[in-house]
Amino acid sequence: MLATLERVQLLEYAEDLAKMVLDSDIAEQYQDSLYKMQHNQETQKKIKRFVGMKELYEEVQRFGKYHPDYKRVMSQIREYKREMDLDPNVAAFKLAENDLQTLLDQISKAIGSAVSEHIKVPSGNPFFETGHGCGSGGSCGCG
Repeated sequence: MLATLERVQLLEYAEDLAKMVLDSDIAEQYQDSLYKMQHNQETQKKIKRFVGMKELYEEVQRFGKYHPDYKRVMSQIREYKREMDLDPNVAAFKLAENDLQTLLDQISKAIGSAVSEHIKVPSGNPFFETGHGCGSGGSCGCG
């Protein structure tokens, strides 16, 4: 492929767009909440406890209700997941993550629409308005 002036400009525009996203308040909030979640000892204890129980849960799932620890593991994993999800740092991170994903979905939609209104734009959110593309409940006729 030859590097034409148009391609070089497109790459520069893409780099500028990426820089704008990284410099946005939404990305900054994401980075901040990620840092807080990763560096809070109590939050990390909850996450590690849940991950450890998740491994046991996966083993129990192989045998189903016939596993001797089935009831205990099922009860504990729900309890640990709830504890982890209700942690303020985890909750803030999940909200920031959703906000960033929404921003990226909107950018993808805008770029796709600039090319064609019929372009398929994948979205991280199944409820995102994609118009005539994949993720619109099969209305595009691709499924």
